[in-house]
Amino acid sequence: MELEREIIIMVDDDPTYLTVVKNTLADKYDIFTVPSGSKLFQILEKITPSLILLDIEMPGMSGYDVIRKLKNTDETKHIPVIFFTATADPKNEVKGLDSGAVDYITKPFSRELLLKRIELHLLLEIQKKELVKYSKDLEEMVNQKTQEISELHAAILKTIAELVESRDDITGKHIEKTQKYLFLLVKRMFEYGVYIEEISKWNIDMFVMSSQLHDVGKISIRDDILTKKGKLTDEEFEEMKKHSLLGAGIIEKIEKNTTKGSAFLKYAKLLTTSHHEKWNGTGYPLGLKGKDIPLQGRMMALVDVYDALTSRRPYKKAFSHEESVKIIEDGAGSHFDPLLVEVFLKHEAEFKNISIGDFVDVHTVSTSSEKRLDRYLKIFINGLLKSDSYRDEVSKWDIDLFLISAQLYDSAKANVKDEIFSKTEKLTKEDIEEIKKHENFGIRIIQQIKGKLKDENLLSYTEALAISYHEKWDGTGYPHGLKGKDIPLQGRIMAIVDVYNALTSDRPYRKMFSHTEAVEIIKKSYSGTYFDPELVNVFLEREKEFEKKATNE
Repeated sequence: MELEREIIIMVDDDPTYLTVVKNTLADKYDIFTVPSGSKLFQILEKITPSLILLDIEMPGMSGYDVIRKLKNTDETKHIPVIFFTATADPKNEVKGLDSGAVDYITKPFSRELLLKRIELHLLLEIQKKELVKYSKDLEEMVNQKTQEISELHAAILKTIAELVESRDDITGKHIEKTQKYLFLLVKRMFEYGVYIEEISKWNIDMFVMSSQLHDVGKISIRDDILTKKGKLTDEEFEEMKKHSLLGAGIIEKIEKNTTKGSAFLKYAKLLTTSHHEKWNGTGYPLGLKGKDIPLQGRMMALVDVYDALTSRRPYKKAFSHEESVKIIEDGAGSHFDPLLVEVFLKHEAEFKNISIGDFVDVHTVSTSSEKRLDRYLKIFINGLLKSDSYRDEVSKWDIDLFLISAQLYDSAKANVKDEIFSKTEKLTKEDIEEIKKHENFGIRIIQQIKGKLKDENLLSYTEALAISYHEKWDGTGYPHGLKGKDIPLQGRIMAIVDVYNALTSDRPYRKMFSHTEAVEIIKKSYSGTYFDPELVNVFLEREKEFEKKATNE
């Protein structure tokens, strides 16, 4: 079977050199000759060469003009260029190499040397492509192994949590529900600016996941105490109270077996030791008071008590949601942090939905959708950091803070009528105008929160997202009709991620599109109109990773 021959294009206004080069290379390569830079770009619309031989001194477009255009065009910037010149000037040679040329050959040239130079650079290109492929394959293997390890960790945690629940005779998926309560509480705290300077520095996923271990110390408590049907005696209660420090001891043993500090274990230890402390200092095991109690523990105390109140226990029946809310409200300033109770009371209906297993919040995307958005954004950011598009700008970002900020990107929806979001038919023009009208509501929320902060930069990403993710590259978006690179980069990224997530998700008025259909819509219908074309290219380079995350949901 005959191997496919490499394509080389020679650009020179001297027909003699074009003929000589063509005759020299024709036995080994498919060689095309063109007399000018403009002719080169015409032929590049039809074929992509493996290498370009480029004269410097040409009328019209010089070789420097040509290579500048080649290197500024995504489709051609990867093509190696060897400069040809009749001028043996070191300054010109340096200028050529600085412009992106891989080599420099002076006229007249040796045919044998030309062949060797071309052979060398084509070999280097092959090795470069193989290295890139190897790097991508290696990255995929690492990602796969990381995913497997994460799944194993999650399975181990879930098993431990279920073991604690089974020994404590707890029903109703206490661990699962308290995780959802915590995630909801964190999100609403962001919206109201409650302790935002502290929680913005957390790894939220780690924090929520670590809550599975908040009662791990109960493994060491006797069965007759854990499963007792009646009220505990004073002695039994003192024994039960030990589970907080016993849990901390278990986590410390795990820490000793790790090679470096773990944010997950740090959060877990804080939760085990502090979620039974009370705001007025009457809790246990350390009798901490007010803000001396770690914020993580104060949050866990609230959601843990709410779930305990609304769930059946061996020693009591479940309280109604309304009764539980009243108990928590009465406990503000004594048992619970008053600011956290305030947030809880504003959104107690959402807590009720979780407690009855019907967590539907029409004002925001679901928890699973938010997790997808977070994963898609991580893929996108990694892609940008490894590409030539906006890498310098993105590398200066606080990536963790950007990802946390993204959770509030659509906070304007909180002021839109329920009937609009729950419609099963397509939205009318009036509905869409109603949604647009409330975009500024989200911006006002963020500005109000900023007014409460010492460091307003904490919400810089959130503000950029809120004002720009509905803007369009061609200037036809809203709320300000921004165009092109006047739209903040954060908003241009979120626009693509948000649309992909929307297309690949079910909506009340339509079924989800497949990954392939969604990619085609973004590529053919929206690139250059809705979306920044450079960002679409990054998305297309990583679309298989998007598909993997979407199908693994």
